[in-house]
Amino acid sequence: MSLEIRKAEFVKSVYDLESLPKRRLPEIAVAGRSNVGKSSLLNRLVGRKSLAKVSSTPGKTRCLNYFLINEHFYLVDLPGYGYAKAPKSLKKAWAELVGNYLEDSEYLAGLVHIIDSRHPPTALDRQLTEYLQDLGMRVLVALTKADKLTNRSRAELRRELEKDELYSPLDKIFFSIVTGEGKREILRWMEAQLTHAKTLSKR
Repeated sequence: MSLEIRKAEFVKSVYDLESLPKRRLPEIAVAGRSNVGKSSLLNRLVGRKSLAKVSSTPGKTRCLNYFLINEHFYLVDLPGYGYAKAPKSLKKAWAELVGNYLEDSEYLAGLVHIIDSRHPPTALDRQLTEYLQDLGMRVLVALTKADKLTNRSRAELRRELEKDELYSPLDKIFFSIVTGEGKREILRWMEAQLTHAKTLSKR
């Protein structure tokens, strides 16, 4: 049985780790390139059209957006990476904020890494994946825009990822915002990570 999201609400935008929500709960983070569809994925998962705001300017968001789910855990929308037109100063600030968050959070149970399934993982995708593995992070790769792929393209991508030493150990799910494919599987994965984190906290 997969996680059922009954209630979702925006809590706050965090620009520095001094401003994290006072109520500490388990967290599932979502990361991906700028304009890859993180907000749309979050909205589809929670069944709301505009809970997570879709920025009209890629690369503009430079904060951690916290959403409280079922009064039980947070979904944390991380700033997008890889937008070429973003000033270097902002890129550095984003990297520091996200890096400190990923390395220091005691409540992070897992991370959903969004990758556009129509293209092989980019150099920046791979860089983040390697970084997360070095941290020992529990990661799910959500291969978005799956509705735009043929069955042959899907099979080829899956074979490539399974042969790739970086991606072969990771859980991978095809996802479509249009059809909802993969939603149940992503929620099931989230529930498993939250259960795992809860078990560890009791030891």
